[in-house]
Amino acid sequence: MMKKQGNAPYRIESITALHRMLGLPDPPHPLVSIVHNCDVKMVQDEFPASLLLGFYKISFMKDLKGKIRYGQGYYDFDAGGMVFVATNQVLTVADDADAYEGFNLFLHPDFLQSYPLAVSIKKYDFFSYATNEALHLSAKEKETVVAIFNNIEAELAERIDDFSQEVVIAHIDLLLTYCKRFYQRQFTTRKAVNNDLLTRLETILNEYFNTATALSKGLPSVQYLADQLHLSSHYLSDMLRNLTGQNAQQHIHHHVIEKAKEALSTTSLSVGEIAWSLGFEHSQSFNRFFKQKTNIAPLDFRKSFN
Repeated sequence: MMKKQGNAPYRIESITALHRMLGLPDPPHPLVSIVHNCDVKMVQDEFPASLLLGFYKISFMKDLKGKIRYGQGYYDFDAGGMVFVATNQVLTVADDADAYEGFNLFLHPDFLQSYPLAVSIKKYDFFSYATNEALHLSAKEKETVVAIFNNIEAELAERIDDFSQEVVIAHIDLLLTYCKRFYQRQFTTRKAVNNDLLTRLETILNEYFNTATALSKGLPSVQYLADQLHLSSHYLSDMLRNLTGQNAQQHIHHHVIEKAKEALSTTSLSVGEIAWSLGFEHSQSFNRFFKQKTNIAPLDFRKSFN
């Protein structure tokens, strides 16, 4: 497909508008829809290079490209994969987007109003994962996912009644719960790869403080580390939590404390000099941070070694 040039993403507020843009009939329900890629027969000659959707997008792709390496081999999930996009996230349209077999669930947040899922859906971090952090499915997991999609589609095809919304929301809730479980499995099966990432993360943090980068930039942010590892910040935090029990922010803080303890116990630098070297603008901030994390003041920690 040809794509429009330009920097501003094309905003689509309604699912009906998206259907018309893709040359599809209006959806049976204006706030929720399932679209099969093979049904998209017409696409505008000039399609936006990026979209900003006013609704959620949950996609299953039959032949998601790429294999997951772990250990000395590859874990090949050739049964397909899933990608999740939250509302108001910029979605870049790939050149070969129309080559994938699969289907998409579009869900407007208004459909969830007055249901607990309206709040709980925002707690699923995988809606903020990048495309390269897609959920890769085993054959059994694919069966589970496809069955739920089929149930939602069948319900939407029936005459809409007083129970339709409740039934569809129950299926979506179940789908998201399964996906959370499957992502947890993915973190486990990729443990060797993630351990490599953890090693790279430690190297990045060591270089950050050993090369005095902290002096000019302050404490490293989660987003900085995620960018260095080419991951989304949410995926990095979830990966670390699975490996170490700490999220990315806690991991940074732990590293800072260890560096501080090393300096306090092995050098004659003042507390202010240590604070400055670690990226703290004021020694008082470092004192509060250190005591909050260790329950002891920096000077008292130093004295314990004398």
